[in-house]
Amino acid sequence: MKESLVDDLSFGADGLLPAAITEHKTGRLLVLCFVNREALQATAREGLVHLYRRSKGLVQKKGVDSGHVQRVREIRVNCDMNSVEIRVDQEVAACHAGFFACYYRRWDDDTASWETIDERVFDPDTVYK
Repeated sequence: MKESLVDDLSFGADGLLPAAITEHKTGRLLVLCFVNREALQATAREGLVHLYRRSKGLVQKKGVDSGHVQRVREIRVNCDMNSVEIRVDQEVAACHAGFFACYYRRWDDDTASWETIDERVFDPDTVYK
């Protein structure tokens, strides 16, 4: 008998699984991150997204510093069971740079540069003192 949602998943050799966090209402990609077993179980248990922070080597609730949490609406898995999509209701913004989503720039062939296409939702200097 399965004990949790992680039992059938194929985590990488590093114990991590890619996780696409999307806005439930629109399907917009907010952030691409990684989870380990502990983070995914905490996400399912608490209904708030938890990530594995590779730079810090620890599990952390998304929005712990900013208060901009992601409330889980649904967890999906891909056909190979080696990545997940977590559909959420995003509070304020997902991006630590102050934008609603981390994907706020697009390539512009005319200027041969990345252009910012979204507006900043909050000032990161004020939030992350």
